[in-house]
Amino acid sequence: MSRPTTEQTDNAPLIAAIDLGSNSFHLIVAREDHGELRPVERLGEKVQLAAGLDSNNNLTEDAMERGLACLRKMAQYCAAMPKKSIRVVGTNALRKAQNSQEFVRRAEAVLGHRVDIIAGREEARLIYLGAAHTQSDDTERRFVADIGGGSTEFIIGERFEPKILESLHMGCVVWTRKYFADGKITARQFDEAYYGARLELLNIEQSFRNLGWQDAIGSSGSIKSVYTILAERGHEGITREGLMMLKKELLACKRTDRISFQGLKPERVNIFPGGLAILCAIFDSMKINSMSFSEGALREGLLYDMIGRNNHEDVRNRTLKAIQKRYHVDTAQADRVSRQLGHLLQEAKQTWGLSDGDCQLALSAAMVHEIGMDISHTQFHRHGSYILRNADLLGFNKRQQQSLAMLVRGHRRSLPLQSLFQLPRQECQRLLKLVILLRIAILLNHRRSDKHLPEYIFKASGTSLTITFPEGWLDNHQLTAADFEQEQGYFIRAGYRLEFQ
Repeated sequence: MSRPTTEQTDNAPLIAAIDLGSNSFHLIVAREDHGELRPVERLGEKVQLAAGLDSNNNLTEDAMERGLACLRKMAQYCAAMPKKSIRVVGTNALRKAQNSQEFVRRAEAVLGHRVDIIAGREEARLIYLGAAHTQSDDTERRFVADIGGGSTEFIIGERFEPKILESLHMGCVVWTRKYFADGKITARQFDEAYYGARLELLNIEQSFRNLGWQDAIGSSGSIKSVYTILAERGHEGITREGLMMLKKELLACKRTDRISFQGLKPERVNIFPGGLAILCAIFDSMKINSMSFSEGALREGLLYDMIGRNNHEDVRNRTLKAIQKRYHVDTAQADRVSRQLGHLLQEAKQTWGLSDGDCQLALSAAMVHEIGMDISHTQFHRHGSYILRNADLLGFNKRQQQSLAMLVRGHRRSLPLQSLFQLPRQECQRLLKLVILLRIAILLNHRRSDKHLPEYIFKASGTSLTITFPEGWLDNHQLTAADFEQEQGYFIRAGYRLEFQ
């Protein structure tokens, strides 16, 4: 395997995405050219993490080593690239694995880049983004299905906007292990796999059918395998007739080691029965007659998502605004807190070593810190934290979502020190600094008015914070003074000293 050069033929920087899938790991390196992507390198390798989950849903050492061996090769491709130019995400197998953080820790050491485990619906959103960019830019509503190793994602969208997103716990690796583990292929086994998938699809089929679509599109390995096999035989796309023909021929093989279809890659032979059973179930459940194929999927979606964020088309901001609307947030107050927090972050960023991502996370918390009020004013910080911890937040990975929930949990009353101290030290200190700044911004806007707050000077150094108001101002604003006196006690217990005058 040769290592590509990072020399560029133009001024556009390289960006890369690594998809740690349940069946395969994939790398794509591309260059942005006028808003479009020109791939310059692709690498994929079968790892089958999902097949390495034991009875307790722990990744075995063999499975982890298979993954790490693949990442050592990919690391050579990314060594000279800036951290902000690469995204690495894990999907269903890592969502499911009880010891996923152990694998993430070792993978980050190999790659030198952060690994994010993304939620199923976030995976679906990114898949749709990748698929949509390979289709004609029309306004027709399209259905996209992506059969992975451990999960299958479903999306209906228009142009680049998804309308409905779902992720089901069925995939070609998991289904093959569950229904074809003995290597045999019988009509009974195939029917069990098919009806198992139909049962999973019952949860979503009515809502998808009600919304409707004009075009059905498939993406990723299992659907690509079926599409390629049929294309070798002169078929245009995937049809019901084509699927029934492949099912009949598959049953005639009787064993997975006898499968031999022109166009089917050798590394996909063993997992083909599970993928075909799921695809047949999708066609029948969604009443699909034909399906085309998209080369774009999760990793391409990751790249386009990076471009969108660089151009300030950030889906995370749309997600937060939708949450504000759903939970009837006082957006004027959220804006006031955000403005003050932005000022505090600007003053503390360098001395406290905060990154742009840290600042953005804190500002996100400011937008939604009051969502819990829609449930009850009592303990609303806890209600808000629960919502954020368990909701599907498009654009946020699992780590960001948990951090956001922690900031909202800690924005009032006593600091959640017990929960914070359970985190790795660096993560604990980072979140503690952010929640302290968020709390100060909220106190400064306790009166929920733009008129009463004067110019002030804020300084942060080490574990000391100082706020200096104009002379005599605090004497005339006793409520603010009382708020800061109470806050001093909370901060002392966290190891920080707050002075105000």
